Amino acid sequence: MPTQSMHTGPQIEPRDGLSYVRGSTDIALSDATVSRFLRGTAAKYPDRPAVIFREQNIRWTWREFADGVDVLASGLLKLGVEAGDRVGIWSPNRSEWLLTQFATARIGAILVNINPAYRLSELEYALNKVGCKALIAAEQFKTSKYLEMLQTLAPELVTAEPGALNAARFPDLNAVIRMGEGTTPGMLRFPDVMSRGRDQLNTAQLDARESALTAHDPINIQFTSGTTGNPKGATLTHHNVVNNGRYLDVAHRAGLAVHSRAAISLLRHGAGGARVRIGGGDDGVPWRSLRSCRDARCRR
Repeated sequence: MPTQSMHTGPQIEPRDGLSYVRGSTDIALSDATVSRFLRGTAAKYPDRPAVIFREQNIRWTWREFADGVDVLASGLLKLGVEAGDRVGIWSPNRSEWLLTQFATARIGAILVNINPAYRLSELEYALNKVGCKALIAAEQFKTSKYLEMLQTLAPELVTAEPGALNAARFPDLNAVIRMGEGTTPGMLRFPDVMSRGRDQLNTAQLDARESALTAHDPINIQFTSGTTGNPKGATLTHHNVVNNGRYLDVAHRAGLAVHSRAAISLLRHGAGGARVRIGGGDDGVPWRSLRSCRDARCRR
């Protein structure tokens, strides 16, 4: 078998008969978890803007965002979500999505991205494939009425105690958490989960749980498109997410100051350094994202 030559710089094409390509190693990989990376950024830039969701009238500093993450993490713990449990999220771009990604990472749970365009059969397949214990869902996206679709698949919601679902088609699913201010039988409200977490917040408990996590623990499951068969779940670790975010940040940083603003029309999964993240509309309409960029004076 050919021996791989050692090179210190980037290798942009295969060598020595091996299909092996690597980028620059000038910047060392981080072994921080997502939560540690976020808290480090919040400690360094507490009062700088971190998140803007124009359509929801939300503007958070890094401190406010990190505090909100802890509140939701506490609320999820009170629902019985533990390290390794799968928490699905079915939603377009919203602030709740961002909070949930970081809150699950804080306690070692695994966020499962449910494609906003999924229909009934795809939703059922994805939730059962990974065994979601909880699902956080928006009210709807375009013509897809998520809550009604869930009621179709789990008619037991009508009589279920919120947080104690026992559905024949979803044996692992205990809780459905709906976004928005409305109420739906059998479903918890996202604002109520936040309120419960705020009332019983124990930062020391969260820190203890986080200290048991390593960079190589799973944090996220993303499904492939499923073009040629059922979607396949790909698992990402803290190490994947943090370093993807760091290197994207380096790539975007050229010519920008540390307090510059970058818009993301699709939610990313990395902590992303110390620049504000701008969310456009949650309906995928391009002009809403462009308006958000204009109003927030984005540089990227």
